[in-house]
Amino acid sequence: VQLVESGGGSVQAGGPLTLSCAVSGYYYSGLGWFRQAPGKEREGVAAISDSSTSYADSVQGRFTISQDNAKNTLYLQMNSLKPEDTAMYYCAARRDSWFNFRANGLIPRLYSYWGQGTQVTVSS
Repeated sequence: VQLVESGGGSVQAGGPLTLSCAVSGYYYSGLGWFRQAPGKEREGVAAISDSSTSYADSVQGRFTISQDNAKNTLYLQMNSLKPEDTAMYYCAARRDSWFNFRANGLIPRLYSYWGQGTQVTVSS
């Protein structure tokens, strides 16, 4: 599985931004968006598996994850961005089936394949 992110950039607080991730490969059970700010651990932002989605509390209601299977593309629509959303954003794919997606979908170590990341900077 190969993943290539795009759409990152600089935006003012309160503004929107949409990230895209082109996905190619044979099989994956789920896709997710993760982020890592300097000096912090990588954290799960949003994940999708079949029709189920999961969001971190910090982005619930502001971010929306979706996928277009015809285009093999994963999206992350981000609204009402805050300076604390500033980070490198990565998309990832999980190869194995989920034991409990709702409980585990945002755990980075459970994902097998990663993109190179795209930077999002939110200024106040």
